[in-house]
Amino acid sequence: MRYLLYAYILFFSICISAQESKNAFTLDVNYFYGNITEHNSDISHLITGHPSGVILSYNQKTFGKKAWQSRYNYPDYGTSFIYQKFNNEFLSENYGVYAHYNFYFLKRNLMLRIGQGLAYNTSPYDKVENFRNNAFGTQFLSSSYLMLNYKKENLFKGFGFQTGLSIIHYSNANIKAPNSSINSVVFNVGVNYVFDAERQTEYIPAKEDKYFKEKIKYNIAFRTGVNESDIINSGQYAFYVVSAYADKRLNRKSAIQFGADVFFSNFLKKHIQYKAVAFPEDNVSGDEDYKRVGLFVGHELFISKTSIGFQLGYYVYYPFDFEGRVYNRIILKRYFGDKLYGALSLKSHGAKAEAVEIGIGIRL
Repeated sequence: MRYLLYAYILFFSICISAQESKNAFTLDVNYFYGNITEHNSDISHLITGHPSGVILSYNQKTFGKKAWQSRYNYPDYGTSFIYQKFNNEFLSENYGVYAHYNFYFLKRNLMLRIGQGLAYNTSPYDKVENFRNNAFGTQFLSSSYLMLNYKKENLFKGFGFQTGLSIIHYSNANIKAPNSSINSVVFNVGVNYVFDAERQTEYIPAKEDKYFKEKIKYNIAFRTGVNESDIINSGQYAFYVVSAYADKRLNRKSAIQFGADVFFSNFLKKHIQYKAVAFPEDNVSGDEDYKRVGLFVGHELFISKTSIGFQLGYYVYYPFDFEGRVYNRIILKRYFGDKLYGALSLKSHGAKAEAVEIGIGIRL
């Protein structure tokens, strides 16, 4: 299941990178230096130095050949590589690969990059060799990053400049404990180079679409994966989620959602049994139901055949208290035609991740 997850993320990356034929492209390299945020007191012993590293990126430009490009002010899409040194003996180093989008604002002087990918940690948790690394329970990690930069291109013979702030996140989403995760807030500065800069390519203006309408659509989705409770070596177990929801497109870009989830989390069944035996003072009998039912509202942002979604839910059936009644989900979808889609999502309770979910769905 773990390797299936990695293949699934790679598949999404390839889909994003293959959306159109080659046009003008850029390369950029950024050095960064910053701080690890103490989002959890359990990682205080891991914050002993300032993380630093390098971000290398390939960016494919768009000019409006497809309608979605002009709707989003002609974004770039591409791939990134991040090397990060944590300057902590227990965390060591991370190497990550990502698929990303660059969105532009303020006459294309302000760039927002959103990247998602996989990272490799050189020194994960080991009960003998490295028991103090409670941030990374596995060598392979899910990773995402945001970059907000002031950017100028082609200032001199194709070379340009960029600088700003980035946030880099690493977590294995509780596939295996421990998983306290690491977030870094860093300052970055770098140079970019536009290939074939002397060739002028005009942007194709957006066509107005005032009359777009779509009826309410009904969705059924199935998600699965494996995860583990916070108790180290308590075991990895499969989980299953069945979701039904309605969505309404507001325009070409956005849709709102309302629906329900039913969670069958086998790790929680084992966790309840563990709590009943190990912590009798908590008054857990061990017979509590491990299933949960939640209602949620959500928003979906459509970018070509890919979409990014966010859902906020509340458990209406909640027989056992685990991480609170409110949950949230970030979703990356890839549509195959008008009805079928694949999805990769991160379900969490606030900043506390519970699971990476691999899913399929149908939109009717």
